Amino acid sequence: MGRAVATYVWAYSQKEQGVSTLSTARERLERRKTGTTWLAKLREPTLKGIARREALTGYLFVAPTLLGILVFSAGPVIASLGLSFFSWNVFSPAQLVGFANYQRLFGDTRVLISFANTLRLVLALVLLELLCALLLAMALEGTRPAWLRYFFRTAFFFPLLMSGAAAAIAWSYMLHKEFGVVNYYLGLLWIPKIPWLASARWALPAIVIVYIWRQAGFYMVLFMGGLSNMPQEVLDAARVDGATGWRRLWHIVLPLLSPTVFFAAIIGVIGALQLFDEPYIMTRGGPGDATRTAVMTMYEAAFKNLELGYGSAIALLLFVLILVVTLTQFWAGERFVFYQ
Repeated sequence: MGRAVATYVWAYSQKEQGVSTLSTARERLERRKTGTTWLAKLREPTLKGIARREALTGYLFVAPTLLGILVFSAGPVIASLGLSFFSWNVFSPAQLVGFANYQRLFGDTRVLISFANTLRLVLALVLLELLCALLLAMALEGTRPAWLRYFFRTAFFFPLLMSGAAAAIAWSYMLHKEFGVVNYYLGLLWIPKIPWLASARWALPAIVIVYIWRQAGFYMVLFMGGLSNMPQEVLDAARVDGATGWRRLWHIVLPLLSPTVFFAAIIGVIGALQLFDEPYIMTRGGPGDATRTAVMTMYEAAFKNLELGYGSAIALLLFVLILVVTLTQFWAGERFVFYQ
């Protein structure tokens, strides 16, 4: 009797399983017939189908950029990180040295001097170029007639279109102690000739002057855009309340312009930390190491001395420095940047 009941239960379960399997197969067949695969979902004439097609179009447009970032940015960073643990001169096989490159780096006086020079240049360049750009933008904002404003805006922006190498070569001749046009006009004012590029005292200011001459026009255009987008009702209310001159600039204009200043400061710091063209062409890092920057040290280690592992370690240290400074700026931006 028990065996018969067990046999009946087993037969019934097999029947139910077969029915379930059959129903599943029928559901799959119905899905294919009704076109609910991922390709068919894109063709659905519904709101979801339209949304899927728009999303796919967006991904296709973004894909080349993402691929470029992976190949030309993220890929080299990862490769540089791995290479920093090796000793490799291109001609012989790479040898794993662990953290030896980093130990050498922090004991290398020239590397430490180059990073100290870079930080000094960042402070001078960013502060002065933003200040000059803001003054130029405020001066041109009220210039009348309009064609004159357009002329000066184009003139101040034009140096940015020149390559850094071409500008550095031109300024090297202009700042020459004996034959430079700068010292010629200073001589007309009875000012002694200044050894701009041959003195450790004057070489760094010369680099600052040339860099600001090239970059200030770009930040001027940014500030002019920020000034033109300020809410006029706020400025009118401040004028009615008697806020003029310095009080208007400090309490009204700068808070409203703070997002633009924040953006300009971030890209300015990142650019200054990677300074290379002007000091390399104008002074070769000299006199001594007075104008040697971190990128110059990295370039000389990797491409002149063929110490690619050591150069990668310097590059990674510079990357970490840029990351830390940028994150610090974002932290400060959350507290001091006013968004309308």
